Amino acid sequence: MVLDKLFGWVRKKEKDPQIPFGRYSDNNKSVQQVEQWTEADRLFKENNYRESIDAFFDYLCDDEQQNVEIEKNNGIINFKLYQGSKLVRGHIEGDMLNAEIALARMPEPSMPVMRRLLEMNFNLYYSRYSLKGDIIYMRFDSKLNTATPNKLYYGLKELATKADKQDDLLLNEFKSLEHIDVDHVSPIPIGEQVIKLRYLRDWIKSTLEYVETLDPDKFSGAISYLLLTLVFRIDYLISPEGKILSELEKIASTYYGKEDKNSSARNPSMIAGFRKILEKSDEEIAAQLFRSKYTFAIVVPQSSKQVSEAIETALENMTWYRDNNYPDIANEVMEYGFAYSQYSYSLPKPLTELFKLFMQINHAGYFEALGFHTKYYKAETNDFEEDDIIDRIELIINEWRPKYSSLGFKTRKLRFDTLVNFNQSFLEEVAELNLD
Repeated sequence: MVLDKLFGWVRKKEKDPQIPFGRYSDNNKSVQQVEQWTEADRLFKENNYRESIDAFFDYLCDDEQQNVEIEKNNGIINFKLYQGSKLVRGHIEGDMLNAEIALARMPEPSMPVMRRLLEMNFNLYYSRYSLKGDIIYMRFDSKLNTATPNKLYYGLKELATKADKQDDLLLNEFKSLEHIDVDHVSPIPIGEQVIKLRYLRDWIKSTLEYVETLDPDKFSGAISYLLLTLVFRIDYLISPEGKILSELEKIASTYYGKEDKNSSARNPSMIAGFRKILEKSDEEIAAQLFRSKYTFAIVVPQSSKQVSEAIETALENMTWYRDNNYPDIANEVMEYGFAYSQYSYSLPKPLTELFKLFMQINHAGYFEALGFHTKYYKAETNDFEEDDIIDRIELIINEWRPKYSSLGFKTRKLRFDTLVNFNQSFLEEVAELNLD
């Protein structure tokens, strides 16, 4: 690599596969898109309602996702917004905006289903459930003169994200219901599916086996870290939907719930949750692995301070494990610090890109199995590709500095002697990033 740089030899890098990871973040808007939001607000205040909505859709559009489709014809605007397994279909005519999602087909009337829909209706602020023929819908509508950018954003977000979550849960609970309007969803390639199933099972089994070697009382905190980190890793790297995602969220909520239990009491419930996933057949799990597009994040942005505090707390808590010869636990605790933010918040794009790099280094074998060509770290020989890591960091920082003028990353402070020391030095810099 040194000779390459001295003599200007450049090896053409093979392209990595286009595999999305983790939860979609809509906290990735360009400067131009943010300006469109401001423009939408200005136009609405000037009573230019349709022009305001045009600017609003420009704000929502993600060029990578191709998540927004608009069609105008004789004064009528038809639009589609993609959100996972669900598709928002809407139209604007006269002074009204109407949007709906076909949730499921109910071939035969069902009192239990109707009761459940009525219960769920009480938890909705902008939208509502409805029944037309044998199709269950979610709907949102607004007069144009009240359709502020804020109302449109939160109304359409509630409609899209709730429907995307509830359709799978309803279909799993009520076997009489049928899928509908899912032609836009595509299964992942078989090869990728096989790898994801293998790693999902391997990660769960190896974690549970390691947990069994630890004293459940003395190491209750470490066990909690291992289990929660596993939730976040599967959520990000495997990216399951539907029932599997719901099971992961239940495991996490077991720990973060309001019940007054210590780690020793919570850990067995989390372990049971993972065993429940292991009991599922490959076919059941594979059905929850698919490709789709997204418009809204299911979590909300937080300040840089919140992310920094999560990372700094993890760095403090890993110290004992590092100093007492538990490097694997130390690394998992540090992974938790960054992964918690990726799971819980809608992160700015620079952070999501840095998190992906962090995971590529810490789980290099998984990325290699998926066909990624750049091998940032070889665990068996403890070798880092220092130049590639630094180049990737600088590319991320330079790409997003126009939006975050104070963005900087001191790559000279990175340590490449051990994975523990690298992770610590990397996360110390991430915690210092200024993204406000």
